[in-house]
Amino acid sequence: MIEPTRIYYYIFGALTIVGGIMGFVKKQSMISLVSGGISGVLLLLAGYLLTTNKYVGLGLGMVVSLALAGNFVPGFLKTHAMMPAGLMSILSVIGIILTGIALARN
Repeated sequence: MIEPTRIYYYIFGALTIVGGIMGFVKKQSMISLVSGGISGVLLLLAGYLLTTNKYVGLGLGMVVSLALAGNFVPGFLKTHAMMPAGLMSILSVIGIILTGIALARN
C-alpha cells in the first residue's frame, strides 16, 4: 500500500500547488499561494520520503492531510462550494484514509 500512497501524495501535492497558484491568480490571495505552495511541497516531500523512510513519510503525509482537512472540510460543510473547499476536502480525506491503510498494513 506504500506505492499507491506515494503516487497519491505526488498527485495531491501537485494539485495543492496548482490550487494555490490559481487562488493567487484569481483572487490575488497571497495566503493561497503560500499555504498551497508549502502544503504541496510537504506532500511531495512525504511522497519522496516513502522511498527512504516510510514512517516519516507517512507521518508527514498524515499531518498535512489532517491540517488541510481541518481547514477545508468545515468550509465545505458551511458553503457547499466545490471549489476549492469541496475538492480539497475530498483530496484531504482520501489522503487520511490512504495513509491510515498504509500504516495499518506496515
